[in-house]
Amino acid sequence: MVTTFLTFLLVLTALAASATLAKRLSVAPAIVFLIVGIILAFLPGFPRIEMKPEGILLLVLPPLIYSSGVSMSWREFKANLRPIGLLAIGCVIFTTVLVAAAAHYALGLPWSVGFVLGAIVSPPDVVAPLAIARRLKLPHRILVILEGEGLANDATALILYRFAVLAVSTGTFSLPPAAGTFVAIIIGEILFGIAVGWLSLRLRQWAHDPRVEISLSLLTPYLAFWVPEHFHGSGVIATVVTGLYVSWNGPLLISSKTRLQGIFFWDFTIWLIEGVLFLMIGFQLRLLMEKSKALPVSEILTAIAIVSAIVVIARFLWVFPGTYLPRLLSKRVAALDAKPPWRYIVVIGFTGIRGVVSLAVALALPLTLPNGQDFPHRDLILLVTFGVIIFTLIGIGLTLPLLVKLLGLSEHGHLEAVREREAEIAARREILESARESLDRIIKERNLPEGLARFLEARHETRMRALPEPPREEGQFTPATQGATLVREIITIERTCLHRLLREGKITDETRRRIERDLDLEEAVVDNREKNGPL
Repeated sequence: MVTTFLTFLLVLTALAASATLAKRLSVAPAIVFLIVGIILAFLPGFPRIEMKPEGILLLVLPPLIYSSGVSMSWREFKANLRPIGLLAIGCVIFTTVLVAAAAHYALGLPWSVGFVLGAIVSPPDVVAPLAIARRLKLPHRILVILEGEGLANDATALILYRFAVLAVSTGTFSLPPAAGTFVAIIIGEILFGIAVGWLSLRLRQWAHDPRVEISLSLLTPYLAFWVPEHFHGSGVIATVVTGLYVSWNGPLLISSKTRLQGIFFWDFTIWLIEGVLFLMIGFQLRLLMEKSKALPVSEILTAIAIVSAIVVIARFLWVFPGTYLPRLLSKRVAALDAKPPWRYIVVIGFTGIRGVVSLAVALALPLTLPNGQDFPHRDLILLVTFGVIIFTLIGIGLTLPLLVKLLGLSEHGHLEAVREREAEIAARREILESARESLDRIIKERNLPEGLARFLEARHETRMRALPEPPREEGQFTPATQGATLVREIITIERTCLHRLLREGKITDETRRRIERDLDLEEAVVDNREKNGPL
């Protein structure tokens, strides 16, 4: 028990150090986590840490998927459902078939084993590419499509994986029953996900206690995932749908206290899970190499090179026809959705980074078949999967910023962010004007005392004056940014005075905590305005 706890502390230390290093180097954290994990795995005396696939699929994957679903806009998901579906379903199936063909003809693997490998490496990761894309300030629609694809493609891959493993185990496969089961799983999980989302919000509304509500929010993804998974579904679709349902219906049902505390809780939880997972991926390299000493190195490297090339090329082969053909074949699609710039398509085609789910599914392969024989080519599948993850994460992750710069997409993203900021300022002004009209009516109808009326009017005027000006040129200071700096400086002075009063014994610790909380909330508001304010 003590050894396990010390190992956990060691992993947390490595996580904190890696995150700090990634920030100093301005590199995507997932890349640094992976490299640090590989280095630590080969250090003498470092404990052997083996990733348990059932722990990833059943314990870690549900909150990751659910939090992504909650942060995803249902309106934007629905508006981009066609490209998301083409990538999450069509591209995953297409990649699986191409990898299976390459594994059969180039590597000599049976078709069924080739489909197992294809299903494992076909879904891009939802964490790493999105984190890199956001750092590069890509256009919003690219981010929406990548996030939507990452939410749904794991479900397609897991269903294909189950069918492929069944084919290896039994030696038979029938397409019509498999297709019918695939459709039934999708429909059933969508309905179940909506039911879980509805139940979760009602329970949280009845609880009316932030601690209980956050506990219920943590239980929600496991209920959505475990039940379908128990009945041989994927669990992913139900969890995604639950997250989207909560995202769309939650704002008016979740209290402000719960929302403020829940944002911090989930932000830290997801950061911790993602960081530990990528470290764990790095830790597995030594274990995989020890398990596969019987395989020739040349055979392993050849297989990794072929499969890595296939997953990259297959995505490009899919995204361009998937973008242009629907518009050529349907005038309705062409009229409703204008053809995106070719630069957008190139970037989407270049972001097929593989990650946690692929390795977890590979590790979950059974050791033996029902007849007692070893699962064919299991060690090779594990090594190829790991190689594809390293190649795509490090190779694509480090070259994507250069590609975005060459295509000039950062400028597109900046101009889009400026327009979004202008729309936000206009929305804030409209909200305050609407509130002012209601305030005048309330004061008149309820005959409020003059002092109370003045207080409410002064509050409103303060919020109106706090509205920032429209964004100017990048890097240019505005009164809003200067005001944020001054307010933070004044808060620091107040906080220093507060602690002086505590040391002098003029106030109690309880009083200090109450005042300090007010200052913290005010500073959080300033930080939020400055972070999302003028560009």
